[in-house]
Parts: sequence; structure tokens; C-alpha cells
Amino acid sequence: MSIKIRKEDALNYHTQGQPGKIEVVPTKMLSSQLDLALAYSPGVAEPCKEIAANKDDVYKYTAKGNLVAVISNGTAVLGLGDIGPEASKPVMEGKGVLFKKFAGIDVFDIEIDEKDPDKIIEIVRSLEPTFGGINLEDIKAPECFKIEQELKKRMKIPVMHDDQHGTAIISSAALLNALELVGKKIEDVQIVVSGAGASAVSCTKLYLSLGARRENVLMCDKEGVIRQDRGDLDEIKSQFATARTDAKTITDALNGADVLIGLSAGNIINQDQVRSMAKDPIVFALANPDPEIPYQLAMDARPDIIMATGRSDHPNQVNNVLGFPFIFRGALDVRATAINEEMKLAAVYAIAKLAKEPVPEMVNKAYGDSTIVFGKDYLIPKPLDPRLITTISPAVAKAAMESGVARNEITDWEEYNVQLQERIGIDQKLMSRMITQAKKNPKRVVFAEADNIKILKAAQVVQDEKIGIPILLGNKEKIVQLAEDNKLELSDCLIIDPAAPAEAERVEKYAKKLFEKRKRKGLAMYDARKLMQDRNYFGSMMLEHGEADAFISGLTKDYPRTIAPALQVVGVEEGVKRVAGMYIVLNKRGTYFFADTTVNRDPDAEELADIITLTARGVRFFDFTPRIGVLSYSNFGSSKGNVPEKTALATKMVKEKYPDLIIDGDIQANIALDTALQQEMYPFSMLADKGANTLVFPDLASGNIAYKLLMEIGGAEAIGPILMGMGKPVHILQLGSSVREIINIVAIAVVDAQMHVKKTAPVL
Repeated sequence: MSIKIRKEDALNYHTQGQPGKIEVVPTKMLSSQLDLALAYSPGVAEPCKEIAANKDDVYKYTAKGNLVAVISNGTAVLGLGDIGPEASKPVMEGKGVLFKKFAGIDVFDIEIDEKDPDKIIEIVRSLEPTFGGINLEDIKAPECFKIEQELKKRMKIPVMHDDQHGTAIISSAALLNALELVGKKIEDVQIVVSGAGASAVSCTKLYLSLGARRENVLMCDKEGVIRQDRGDLDEIKSQFATARTDAKTITDALNGADVLIGLSAGNIINQDQVRSMAKDPIVFALANPDPEIPYQLAMDARPDIIMATGRSDHPNQVNNVLGFPFIFRGALDVRATAINEEMKLAAVYAIAKLAKEPVPEMVNKAYGDSTIVFGKDYLIPKPLDPRLITTISPAVAKAAMESGVARNEITDWEEYNVQLQERIGIDQKLMSRMITQAKKNPKRVVFAEADNIKILKAAQVVQDEKIGIPILLGNKEKIVQLAEDNKLELSDCLIIDPAAPAEAERVEKYAKKLFEKRKRKGLAMYDARKLMQDRNYFGSMMLEHGEADAFISGLTKDYPRTIAPALQVVGVEEGVKRVAGMYIVLNKRGTYFFADTTVNRDPDAEELADIITLTARGVRFFDFTPRIGVLSYSNFGSSKGNVPEKTALATKMVKEKYPDLIIDGDIQANIALDTALQQEMYPFSMLADKGANTLVFPDLASGNIAYKLLMEIGGAEAIGPILMGMGKPVHILQLGSSVREIINIVAIAVVDAQMHVKKTAPVL
């Protein structure tokens, strides 16, 4: 499915909080006068003098080695055309975000108010002292060819126009694998290229480098096949002009062709043209958002077709994000003077090879498909595959070294792989995986507080992106009016008002069920009917009756009042004694799991052991191996008191029951995270090797205070709370959660529901 984007949502996204999508964050402490003196005057003079004596020391003392310029003049922005440099800035910021997210590369976006290619060349060339690499973006053809070529000649840092080479690299990998599947060789196949712009030219050149024969390639523009007898060809198109005179139109060209590469416009190819192609045709319809031929039409036309598009809702998405972050990462890490043909080909072969390797369970879960295997529907890796950076970047770095453009040698490749994973924080993709997995099998999610605009906005996104199927509880007139006032389109959502006469029968049914559950706990039938007017009870009962798959509440009420109805109606999971709460805390160091932060006030040792067990299972739900530090103010008995004693005893109890679990305590928080200190002081600790990624607090106060302080003054992002141990998927929001936080919890709830249906561990 394509994602529906509303103008208001897009504008709000870019304006909320701090305008734009990026900021500069210091990487050194700036908390004292000494820090300031070291960062600037007079201390900064020392690295300046070192660099003046040896220019290469700029990589040692500054951020140059991890800094890329994303540069555009706004002449070919997305499908919008020449909209100007200012209007291109949101796109360039977005490109910077992708560099950071996928490869840990910092970016300054630079929008140039200039169309003269010679002047652009001079402007960009002058920036070489600042940047480790140059990513040209959204500059129209044919000027983009000259600009890139000249900059590559004049600059001694990597330069790449991604509009040209990104698609070329990814589609080349897909093409090699498609040809392998149908038993054809690239040097033998007839290739038709629809389009003659920057991407089409670069793709064709790379196919030739892979072995395709120039005489077997027919390139088409709006006027038809580019032939030598045409008098309207510029220097670029002339390179691909064919001597054949029998093919004038794209229909002529496709007759008997093996491969169609579409880099032009949507809906210009029909089924008859596809039917005229050779046996086992390969069609890459890469125009966005609408392919040259719609996916299903192409599939219906030929059962033997292998199809790829630029869209995420069909198999084989040719997505540039598979390439540029990791190519630049490898180039920067060896201080390459260029991104040359050898490096591009290395990326092609690395991507193609990765698609043939067994897919990690993490990827299967993210895409909700346990059958992902190399074949017609899986030619290239998925964008969320965590192996991309450790596959492509080393291949590119090695190619740079072997081709003589590297100024820095990598000798320990295993250590380099570790550094790559630490740089990007593979963990940053956690919520992306959750959301993608949720979309594969959306579940019915009841929102108890649907008369709140945040909930409605979140429900809109959940509905539009097919994360889940919202069920809205509350006064229907109020909900509809709120939606209309805020230009939301929720008419397809089921709206239920427990107080409405129409729901009297259902309320009575639910009340009887609640009465049966609670009649020996002081609840009368009259009370049960009254409680069913409460949306937290009503929504929980919908879940209990199988009329919904997950329940979300808590935005406007405190946690204890919200969780109580769910515990009374749904109860805890079979075999579980209590529920517990967990937060996922994300920061530059990685992903950490905090428990119990929401439920158990002051657990004893046995209760703490139960919480540890639930937490370990919850961490595995997110595809992490738990390394648990059971926190205290003591280290392994160094101090006496109730907290050290109960945390040590709880740790011992869990170790006896689960001897393979990585856990230690009692231990102080800083020691649990500091491996060097542990190896020096406590080498016997099970956490001394890699440190803790899961912190279990001795009581609710310490856990709750810790995560909230980290959110407010520690620069961390927290996802949660995540309720563990419930009989069915119930998740309680933090009071006042943002729309984004609500969506995150919904995605987790949907995946939780998927796992409950499958009845496979681990579940929350």
C-alpha cells in the first residue's frame, strides 16, 4: 500500500517543536569554563597549529572524516521539477536524516542559488576543506553530468550524484540476481531503457560495466528510440544512439526484449507491450510514485515475469537507501579520494550476494514474512536489514583500498564491523521494525479515549499506514465533530459509545461477564452495569470477548486507575503471577530496557525475580539478547541494607532457574554499564564483557525517576510504557503522550497481538 500523506500532517511534522529535521549537537562536554577554553579560545589554537603543519590531521582533530555535504540547486527536486534552492531544503535535510539513521554519517545540507554549472563547480570545489564527501542531489540533467565529472577531477574527496548512481547500483544488483534466476547472461540479453535522464544514463553505463553490450541496449526518450539517424540528440544521448533503424518506438524496442528498465513516467507501458517481450521477461518499472506499468497489470500480463518497482508496497523495491549511506560510510572510513567504478561495482556485488544469504529472523519478523528467500519476489535485501552496513561498507572500503584511492588502511575487518554497528546503532531501527511488522498483519485496536484529538490523530496514522484497525470509544457526535474540525478522515473507523442506548445489549452482556469474574470479590450486578459505562472496562471487555485484538488507554488518566480495569477484566497471562512495566530508552550509546518503571511499588526478592523473568522475555520480544543488571546502591555486597540484599537474592533465584541468562546484581547503575571498570574491579561479573542493556530497578520510585530524568535532561528518547504479563494485549499510555508515542505503542500492541494469535513465545 502507498502511504497517504496529508498536507497538514506534513507541514506540522516539519514545524512542530524546532523547525526542520536536523540540528547540530556538540560531541564534547561544555559544562565548565575549562571545557569552553579547550573547545574555543585559547585551547583551539593547538589543533589549528597541528593541522597547519599537517593537513591530514584535519581528520584527527575535526569532524571532517564523518561529514558529508548534501548539495542541490533545486532544479530537479523529486517529481516537482525546478522549484528553487529554498524549496529543496526539506528534501536535503531529509537526505541528511537518512545518512545519519542508516550509516551514522553527519550532514550539512547546502542549497545553492546558482544554475550556471561552472559556477556551481567552483562553489562546491571550494568546500573541500570542510567535508569528507560530497553528495550531489536533485540537479537537473544534463548539467548534473558536467558538474559531477568536473568535481571528481578537481576534488580529492568522494563525490557522487545519487540521482544518477544510487538507482544504478541498486537496480544493477537486482538485475544480476534476476538474470541468474532465469538463466540468462547480461552480455546476451536485449535491454530496453525507458528514459534518458540522469538515472537512465547512469544505470545504462553501469550495466555496460557489468558486461552488457552496447549494441544490445535500446534507450528511449519521449520521441522514441534514440537512433543515430535522429537529428535532435545532445552529447549525452548520442552515446547511446543505436544504428538499428527497424526500432523507432518503445513498442518496437520491447518486441522480443529480455529486460525493460523504466526510469521515465508512470503508466506509459501496457500489457500488450509486456506480452511481446521474450521468455522470462525482467521488468523494472522504477518511476515514482506510479510505475511505467502498474505492478498487478504487469504480473497479470505474464506469469513468467520478474518485476521490480520503486514502491514499498510491492516486492523488490529499488530503494536508494540500500546504497548511498553505506557507500559513503565505506568511502569515508578509508578517506577515499573518490567513489570510483570499482567501488560502485563492489557495492553492486555485495548487495546482490546479501540477497542470497539466509534472512535473519529479525528481518522476517519486521516484514511479517517467514518465507523471505532469494527468488522472484526477493531480488535485493530489505531496507531494514541490519546486515547492509556490515556488508556494503566493508566491500566499498576494500575496493577503494585495492583501486588505490584510499588514504587510510583498514587491517582488522572484524573490529571494523563492530565499529560500524556501534556507529549507527543498529538499535535505532527498532521501531521501524515494529511498525513494518505490524503492517503485515494489522489487528483491531480499541482506543478508550477517542474523544481526545491526540488519539484521533494517532488513529488516523494507524489507519492510513495500515498499522492497525482503529476502534474508537466515546461519544460519536463529539468524535465526528473533532475529526471534521481537524480535517481527519475517520469515517471508516468503528465508533462505539458505551453510554448509547444502541449498546445496551452489549453492555448487559459485558456486565454479566464482569459479575461472574468479580462476584466473590464484592462486586454486585448493579455495580457491574455501572462500571461498563466506563470505557476502560468496556474496552477491556471487548478484548476479553475477542471483539478486539488490543486495548490502548491512559492518555488522560493516571496509570493505576487505567490498569485496574484491565487487570480485573483480562487478568494476567496463564503461568504469570504479576504484571510489570518496561520502558525502552534510546540514546547515542544504544538501546536500553528499564523495568519495573510503572507497576510494582516495592517488590520483595521473589516478586523482583518474577519481574526479571518478565523483563527478559520482553527484551527478547524486541529481538535483543537481554544482559540484565539488577540495580542497587551496592556492588556485590559492598553495602548492607534491604535493597542490596533483595536484589542479590532475586538475582540468585533467577540464575538458578535460568542458568543461561546473562544477569548480575546487586550492582550500581554506572558499574553495570561500564565494562572497563567491571573488568578492572569485578572481572567475575557476567556483565564485564559487554555490559548491561537491561536495567531492573529495586523499586518503582527509582525506576520511574531514572527514565523521566533521562528523558528530560539526558537527551534520551523513551518508548513505553510497555505492559508485560497481561493475558491479552493491553498497553497503558504515559499521561500526556505525544501522537508519535501513541503510534509507537499501537505498533507494539499490534505485534503483541500477532504473537498472541500465533501462541509463540516470546510474548509480552
